[in-house]
Amino acid sequence: MTRRIAKPSRVSEVLAGYMKRAGIAERVAQAGVLAEWPGLVGERMAAATDPVEIRADGVLVVRVRSAPWAQELSMMTPQIMARLNAGRKTGRVARIHWVVGR
Repeated sequence: MTRRIAKPSRVSEVLAGYMKRAGIAERVAQAGVLAEWPGLVGERMAAATDPVEIRADGVLVVRVRSAPWAQELSMMTPQIMARLNAGRKTGRVARIHWVVGR
């Protein structure tokens, strides 16, 4: 009996497969938005905001330092959504909820 030796796999491929089988790949991809926030929105916007969480329904909750900022960001939501979701097949943000507070 000959034994087949499996080809080595990349760790990233093994992890991606595990996360998909466990049903958490989408949530992990969504959580990436939190870490990438400053690079996605720019320094000025990142200084006035704090991404708090991304809920299972794809709603990103972002704390904003003042009401004027929240109003401005609300008007910019379509452009911000486009930046957040650009190139993402999974982990897309469905909506942004702006919350004023510290």
